Amino acid sequence: MDQTLPGDVSPYHLFTRSDWAKLRAGQPMTLTEEDIDRLQSLNDPVSMEEVVAIYLPLSRLLSLYVEASQALFDATHTFLGGSGSRVPYVIGVAGSVSVGKSTTARLLQALLARWPAMPKVDLVTTDGFLLPNAVLEAEGIMDRKGFPESYDLPALLTFLAKIKAGVPSVPAPVYSHFYYDVLPDQSIVIDRPDILIVEGLNVLQSRKLKDGRTVPFVSDFFDFSVYIDAEEALLEKWYVDRFQRLRSTAFRDPNSYFHKYAELTDAEADATALSIWQQINLLNLRENIRPTRARADLILTKGASHMIEEVRLRKI
Repeated sequence: MDQTLPGDVSPYHLFTRSDWAKLRAGQPMTLTEEDIDRLQSLNDPVSMEEVVAIYLPLSRLLSLYVEASQALFDATHTFLGGSGSRVPYVIGVAGSVSVGKSTTARLLQALLARWPAMPKVDLVTTDGFLLPNAVLEAEGIMDRKGFPESYDLPALLTFLAKIKAGVPSVPAPVYSHFYYDVLPDQSIVIDRPDILIVEGLNVLQSRKLKDGRTVPFVSDFFDFSVYIDAEEALLEKWYVDRFQRLRSTAFRDPNSYFHKYAELTDAEADATALSIWQQINLLNLRENIRPTRARADLILTKGASHMIEEVRLRKI
């Protein structure tokens, strides 16, 4: 990571929270307190002040980037004699389990969709492209769920290729955290949005060579990418806290995949959550997720309060 490099050779501009907040430059707040409450995930608190200080400036930046991309399309369109049509601007959101990717993705979707031009903004998560539990169990990798090998990569790449080709009505599979599995015969349809946000653990992984051939990866289709970062100790605490909260909510339902954890004592739940974190999520973070951090265009670093304390924007 570039923190080891002197500032003048770092590929990133570094902003404190207060410096970044100034870049809002009058961007109007279009979300209400009720909107923010609805968009935040369990155990990932976000305040109105956080949206104003962090997400409004980011919304403004992305609006400028999308406008520049559209201007480039117009120039190319003129060069080609008027052939072709605009394709979606794709934003990737990456980071560890429990860091708050889903909240960030939903906030960005809501803010971007409220620009004056009212663009169509869709959101997909790569969870839907996980292999079904039956397949993971048959291949003996159920305990590797969320690792790169647990995804249907060809299906995900095909989906993104169609999106970037401007294909209409592209289906994406749906994942249920309640059932902890892909829902068979269910899908959402992405129909030529202006902006598509793709959220997932490993979306910033780079290409790999297979039989001497370069294999494309998800990040090849991104126009802009965000990595949400936090110290390991904080991520662990947030994961355990969320696990404890779920014991008194979703886990209580007998149909939940995790119902077996509902009757654990607090101490047993802490031990179980910590074991899952250390044996699966922390391992995935260290092996696959964090190594991709330096590939992001923007890095948002959270502190103990869940608030963004530092922003790094890749230099152009």
